[in-house]
Amino acid sequence: MIKILIVEDEVAMLKGLQDNLEFEGYAVDTANNGKDGLQKMLTNKYHLALLDVMMPELSGFDVCKTARGKGIKTPVIMLTAKAEEIDKVLGLELGADDYITKPFSLRELLARIRAILRRAGIDEPNEENRQVEIGNMKVNFALYVATVQGEEVKLSHKEFEILHYLFVHKNETVSRDDLLNNVWGTDYQPTSRTIDNFVLKLRQKIEKDPNDARIILTVHGVGYKLIL
Repeated sequence: MIKILIVEDEVAMLKGLQDNLEFEGYAVDTANNGKDGLQKMLTNKYHLALLDVMMPELSGFDVCKTARGKGIKTPVIMLTAKAEEIDKVLGLELGADDYITKPFSLRELLARIRAILRRAGIDEPNEENRQVEIGNMKVNFALYVATVQGEEVKLSHKEFEILHYLFVHKNETVSRDDLLNNVWGTDYQPTSRTIDNFVLKLRQKIEKDPNDARIILTVHGVGYKLIL
């Protein structure tokens, strides 16, 4: 199994990346500061490391530079909130393989990860077999395919993204704000009513009785919870 190290001091970011990468089929190890991240890179074998630039103890730049100096060849993607060219150049000069500027979408990060793994000759998890059951529906999020009783069901891109986010956080309450920020991002903000309409459409395809929801529950005044 492909093993990825995430070194990130923001707890919410670290947990979100871990959950999503594990869902995509990767084994994930984590560290919440540069010192621990460097120690893990020096004592374990990883196929890829994601290093935040600004961290306590040691910066991502320092971790990358020291690891390379010790002969560690693990591919590195730098996670940075800075967009200045000098920071990007510095990261690459210190041995990073790529960088991605926050805020970034999950799809963009996955594309960067897959590109680096392909260049390193590392096989990806088999996307064809990553299928999950949600109520009446079988879903392959990697291929954007959904079926009910063997028949393909048409879901819009946003329906897939909402369902994917709920699935990653299954059995947890997900607020409408979480969905707004993680599915639509900051460039476009729909209303809460828009989200409710998307959830209604999903229920019609997933629930045995959409009027008596048992899979996607409404948490009144907060948001939704996917029960599996």
